[in-house]
Amino acid sequence: MANPILRTARLISRPLSLLLRPRPLFLSVFHSADQYAFGRIPPGWFGTWHPTPRRQFFFQSAGEVEVKVSDGGEVRRFHPGNIILLEDTGGKGHITRVIGTEDVCAAFVQLPDEISEP
Repeated sequence: MANPILRTARLISRPLSLLLRPRPLFLSVFHSADQYAFGRIPPGWFGTWHPTPRRQFFFQSAGEVEVKVSDGGEVRRFHPGNIILLEDTGGKGHITRVIGTEDVCAAFVQLPDEISEP
């Protein structure tokens, strides 16, 4: 009778490509970005009405933030994993408030002015 340990060793020694099948990867088209920054905002932080300085993406990785927009006064909460496109570069802007007990950690990626759609 064959040794089961040796049989397992032979299976593991096969090329990985035979054991694992890659899943498809889905990407959008690439877009230009002008600059980026990483930020940490402490619990309780409050930003009164302000527009975003440039059209930019906000990639949230930690914490919880609440944003009130000037267009209709809608209030939204954002959590880790959310990606927000900030476009209110003029007018009253929005109010931002960090809620909960955890810092909000995020990356800001500013977009070139000439790009119309990300």
